[in-house]
Amino acid sequence: MAFGLWKSKREARTAAEKETIQDNWRCFVACGIMLLAPFQYGLDFGLIGGLQAMVGFLKLYIQESSPAKYRGLFLTGFQFSTSFGSLIGTIIDWATAKRPDRSAYLIPLGLIYVFPLFITVALWFIPESPRWLVHKGRVEDGRKALQWLRPKGTNVDPEVDDIANAIQKEKELGKGVGFVDMFNNSVDRRRTIVAVGAVTLQAATGSMFIIAFKAYFFTMAQTPDAFAMSCVVNAVGLFAIIVNTCIVVRYGKRRILLMYGMTICGILQLIVAVVYDTVPNTKVAGKVLIALISLYMMTYCGMVAAYAWVVGGEAPSQRLRSYTFGLAAAVGFFFAWLTTFTAPYFINPDSLNWGPRYGYIWFPSATIAAIWVYFCLPETKGRTLEEIDEMFLAKVSARKFESYKCTTHLADLEKDKVSIEEVEVVEKERSG
Repeated sequence: MAFGLWKSKREARTAAEKETIQDNWRCFVACGIMLLAPFQYGLDFGLIGGLQAMVGFLKLYIQESSPAKYRGLFLTGFQFSTSFGSLIGTIIDWATAKRPDRSAYLIPLGLIYVFPLFITVALWFIPESPRWLVHKGRVEDGRKALQWLRPKGTNVDPEVDDIANAIQKEKELGKGVGFVDMFNNSVDRRRTIVAVGAVTLQAATGSMFIIAFKAYFFTMAQTPDAFAMSCVVNAVGLFAIIVNTCIVVRYGKRRILLMYGMTICGILQLIVAVVYDTVPNTKVAGKVLIALISLYMMTYCGMVAAYAWVVGGEAPSQRLRSYTFGLAAAVGFFFAWLTTFTAPYFINPDSLNWGPRYGYIWFPSATIAAIWVYFCLPETKGRTLEEIDEMFLAKVSARKFESYKCTTHLADLEKDKVSIEEVEVVEKERSG
């Protein structure tokens, strides 16, 4: 998975994002391989090909094509779609699990064909990313694409000018496009650290310990139907995403929600460990742990998961966005895998036998991550990607991003050699 995301960043420099998203046919074909072939290679190809296209390029396209005000909303909608699909998939697995023949797994795999088919057809009718087109020098095509993506009658010329001007400034900062260029200068280096750090926040909460080992807690609680309980917990997370969708446009401040979300997740992990330490291996403790897990899923899905991806896609420069976001996603998934891989050694009775005491590790991890958010993560709510470029180029501190006054149209102001301070003086004179 991490390799697929890392590979996706290289493809983005030579292929259009829309064209790469259309490579969802890989996932479609891979499903057929998994249905027909008895080999593990089919499963591996399906995971690498499908996740590479979905996770990397879909989120990049949303970031680059959305209006600043609704960027968080659209990415939250993406998270809702994936979580809803996961819930439906779990329910289907639950319904077919008791079938005595091969249909128990062939039915779920066969149903995977349905939605990718609609997506693949629909993708031929949407335009390419406007920012990608402008970056490639196809300004007029970028203008047409942006016009298609905005409400009818919208004047997109100022936005196109801002995009072109921001890209030009980035090229002046560094013309290279490659792995090393993400660290060549202080501006790109900072943006890379912010993007990677933001996406990795998800792993810092110990989320994969909770998500991947829900059945472990259900067993402790002596739940009669662990599969059904898993559906309930997933539904709780989905409810949190729905609530978040309703508030993200007006109240979705990245720094605040991530900081509080990380803190709450860390505290819940600590309580899980303390409860198990106090009354271990009891049915009452198991039920309390399930309640805590439900609260954890609500907090994680509503306050951490969506906004971590939002900032991870907003922080990179246009010139290096696919490289930086690909690296951030790969690092994030690597640490998620590392958590899942090492957790059994901590919780199994024949190993360290920590059980839910594993939460003691994730409380300080989440706390340190929350502190990092406070000092290092900029507030990007309501900002265009070009405004974010301007603030990074101006080396604005993370805590001053929210109050920083950006130029209205960078291209016009640069052309007239007018500074931000001069604009403010003119506005004061007019108001007087």
